Parts: sequence; C-alpha cells; structure tokens
Amino acid sequence: MSLIRFLLLLALSASAASGAARPNIVYILADDLGYGDVRILNPGRGKIRTPHLDRLAGEGMIFTDAHSGSSVCTPTRYGLLTGRYAWRSRLQRGVLDGTDDPPLIAEDRLTVPAFLRRHGYATAAIGKWHLGFLSERPAVGASPAAKDGAKRRMGENGLPVGSRIIGGPVTRGFDYFWGCSNARTMSGLIENDRVIENLPPIEMLPRLGRQAVKYVADRAAAARAGRPFFLYLPLTSPHTPILPSPEWKGKSGLGDYGDFVMQTDAVVGDVLAALAEHGIADNTLVIFTADNGCSPQAGTADLEAKGHFASGPLRGYKADIWDGGHRVPFLARWPGRISPGRTSTQLICHTDLLATVAELMGERLPDNAGEDSVSILPALLGRDRAPLREAVVHHSINGLFAIRQGNWKLEFCPGSGGWGKPGDADARKSGLPERQLYDLATDLAETRNVHAENAEIVAKLTALLETYVSRGRSTPGESQRNDAAVAWRDAPPRKK
Repeated sequence: MSLIRFLLLLALSASAASGAARPNIVYILADDLGYGDVRILNPGRGKIRTPHLDRLAGEGMIFTDAHSGSSVCTPTRYGLLTGRYAWRSRLQRGVLDGTDDPPLIAEDRLTVPAFLRRHGYATAAIGKWHLGFLSERPAVGASPAAKDGAKRRMGENGLPVGSRIIGGPVTRGFDYFWGCSNARTMSGLIENDRVIENLPPIEMLPRLGRQAVKYVADRAAAARAGRPFFLYLPLTSPHTPILPSPEWKGKSGLGDYGDFVMQTDAVVGDVLAALAEHGIADNTLVIFTADNGCSPQAGTADLEAKGHFASGPLRGYKADIWDGGHRVPFLARWPGRISPGRTSTQLICHTDLLATVAELMGERLPDNAGEDSVSILPALLGRDRAPLREAVVHHSINGLFAIRQGNWKLEFCPGSGGWGKPGDADARKSGLPERQLYDLATDLAETRNVHAENAEIVAKLTALLETYVSRGRSTPGESQRNDAAVAWRDAPPRKK
C-alpha cells in the first residue's frame, strides 16, 4: 500500500468515527443513455437539453473515461453491485430474459448494499432489476372465468398480481425494493417480494421518480441523525419502449427519444431537489451514470441527421465492443468533498463501486469479493496522482472481449462484436484482421487498426487478459474461480 493511500485510510477512519465519512449514497443508473446524450459532455454535437445533469456536473465532477462492465444491461448491473465482471458468471453473452430466470448474483456473494448494511446503512433499490428471479404464482381456478380474470391481472411480464418473487433484490442486500423486472416487461410493479400492480409502461418512469423522492423524504430524518442510506435508482429510460409522458412530447424537437432523455433528466432533477429540500444534500454522494451506450433502436441515424450524436465522438453504440457501446456518462457530486467543476481522465469501471465504498468505510474487502473492483475514492477527493487501475476489460453482447490499458485498446474480434457494422461475420468476409488495436490518444474514434505494427503491445495485452481470466480476478489478492469456463479468445456458444 502506498504512503498516500495509507494516510488517506487513516484520515477516513478518523472521520468515520465522527460520522462525517458516512454519506448517504444515491446511485442513479440510466438505461441505454449514450455518452453524448448529456449535453455538457458533448458540446456542439449534443442537441438534447439536460439542465439538471449539466448542473450536477458543474456542482461536482465529470469522469471522461468511465466504462460499464458490458455493452448491455444485465452484465453491467451484475458488475456494478458485486464488483466482479459478469463474464466470470454463467452469463457469457447477452442478457437474462427477466422473469423466472434464476438469480445471476449468487446468494452468498457480497454486494454493495449488503456491505453497506453491515455499516448501518438503510438500503433500497427503486427501478429496473434485470438480474433474474424466480416466482410463485397465485393458484388460478379451473373455470374459464377464473382463467380470464387471471389473464387480465397479468402484465407483460406474465406475473399476476400477488405473485411472490424468489431470489430478488431483498435477498441480495436491499432492505427495500420497488420497481420492475426489466424494461421490456415492466408493467408488473413489484414491492419487495410481491407483484402489487400492473400499469401501462408509459407510467413507469414517472412512478419511479416519485417513489425515489418519497424514499428520500422518508429517510431524511434518520439521515440527519447519522443513520445514512444507500439508494440505487436504476431507471427504465431512455430504453425502448421510448414513451415520453404527454407533457414531454415535442419538448426536444428531436422526436420521442430526445423527449425521453429530457424527461429522464427531469427525474434526476426531482431527486436532487428532494435532497436539498430535506437538508441532506451536503452529506450525500450522488453518482449518475448509464448501463451502456445508446441503442441503435433509438433511431440514431435520424438523430444524427438532425445533428445529435448520442455517442459523441465515439464509434459504435449499445452492444458493441467499440467505446460507444460502453464508455458512459459518469458524474459525481459530494459537497465539501468533491471540488466542483473538476474533470478526471482516470480509467474507471462500474465494478469499482464496491471497493470505493469499502475504502470509504475504512475496510478491506475479502479475497472472494470485488475481484474486479478498484476504489476511485482518491479520484473523487482529488488525491489521485497516478492511474488507479492497471486495465479495464470490456465485453460485448456477443461475448467478445477487449482490454484497455493506458491509451491502448486491444479487441478480440474483427468487427463490432455486437450490432454495429461491420459485424464480425461481414468483417471476416471483407478480409479484416481478427484483432483490432487502437491508440485512443490519437484515434478516439477507433478508425485506424494498428495491430500489425505493434506486435509487442498486442502480445502484452493478450497475456494480461489471459492472466485476469485464469486468476479469477484483475486486482491483487488470492486467485479465485470463475463460475464457468471463459471463452475469451472467441465468442462463447449461444444458449440453446
């Protein structure tokens, strides 16, 4: 441990004793929001107004090189909550279906909320889960009338009101859950471990915003008395179905997607306003980010024709191995601790949350937890003097890998690895090489593949990724087992 890190831990331990280092933590995760959809991050090429996110950035700091653990949502959420890359689990490609899919997070795995609960935090998840659960459904009578009634009570997720959720958020460290399974099947509203209501999908985002504001109000008195909370707020927007509320229709001048992004920004503004109204903003660390890049299904070609580039200067979109698939907005505010208006170029990943809160609490993680988590607390506090991470591993929807170290990024596929063009099959037909290497310092848009001229760098990064896979971790500590064999050189087989 470096002397600076040791002294930082001592300072944090001392302030923890007084309660000052135990802020409330609000972690807001947008769904399919591109790096360039936040206007302050995309000057000139971002045409959607995001005043609340821009203000959050101005009052806090911007990380310009933050990455989701995957270019699609289920694996990103796994990594965010566990500090472990999801490709170490049974999920080698794609996402979970949503309902009656066994939980992806093992019951005995340490999660961010479970860790914080040990330190006296109240923990809540309000929003989209999409990490799997099983269910028990109420018995339905055999008569046609009974079956018809049950059908009417079922939402798009196929779960009738009254169904019990097994292996959901309240079994993985959260005291309270209010939300839905995933964005495609979100009409079934769940509270804790029961389906309580079915509602039109257009109502989900406003309802999530109101519930988050209510949670802040309900916890404010305890928070002021030194009993902090962790609110994980994974929003359902601006993921498809793109359904802005009537009052937001036409606001952006860019169509429904732009309107939905503006509505998402407004929900963030409501949460920030609630923190201020209840006198707890100054002792709350707020983080805003997204689970992956903007989806092409949002109509990106039409948006670009109107001058809005959802990935900003980056190549690719959701699902891709290129940076547009996984480099995401990352804004953090903690008044009095994070100096306002700062920008960090540290290479960070969503998996870093667990190690960050552990350092915040002055505790070291056990070897079998947070295997891919690195604390970004020094960067948040402006005390970082060197890179915090050795490297970050990227993963696409098709199970393809890339590894990033410094300015070098090595991709283990000839094409996008996902939905972007050329896809890998077309890239092979065109005779493109099986590996891509980019120097992001001079080629942020990943247009010039320089792997042929840099065999030494290719070999070094390949060996590093092989080590990360074989050791079951990418951080110092005792080697761990992956849950399944990891096909890191080529895409894993599709699930049958």
